[in-house]
Amino acid sequence: MKTITVKDKEFKLSIKADEINSAIENLAVQLNHDLKDKNPLFLVVLNGAFIFAADLYRKITIESEISFVKLASYSGTSSTSDVKELIGLNERLKGRTVVILEDIIDTGTTMQYLMNKLLYLGVSEVKLVALLFKPSAFRESYRIDYLGLEIPNEFIVGYGLDYDGFGRNYPDIYKIV
Repeated sequence: MKTITVKDKEFKLSIKADEINSAIENLAVQLNHDLKDKNPLFLVVLNGAFIFAADLYRKITIESEISFVKLASYSGTSSTSDVKELIGLNERLKGRTVVILEDIIDTGTTMQYLMNKLLYLGVSEVKLVALLFKPSAFRESYRIDYLGLEIPNEFIVGYGLDYDGFGRNYPDIYKIV
């Protein structure tokens, strides 16, 4: 089994790049079909979702725009309940369909914060797209509209996901040993 070391921790292969790419292809087909007449704004949650968003957005064939927001709720390998907005929204959102692109949803705190903010700003609808979801860690009650893969509640790196800023550059996803 392939392993990597990121900083002081060892990780083993969990999800191969081919499986990730297949999940993204399926998400793109659904989004292109469901949102074809909506001219949505895709909103990417940085930093983790940048690779996922780039791969997905290249497969989006409908009229749309893309923008970015940077939120933080992690410290080391643990999620905190405190969400910090590091880069905010600049676009006019009132009356728009906004599609949030997130790499992973575990506790759900960050997405709850962002969805509440978007609704407060007057968007007509919010759709949530997540590449990965940890159902056993989820503490909120909202629905994920488009989901790539469900995974166990293990700390992972690769494909944009990091450990203290490191390990994002791997094409596969690895779980902590």
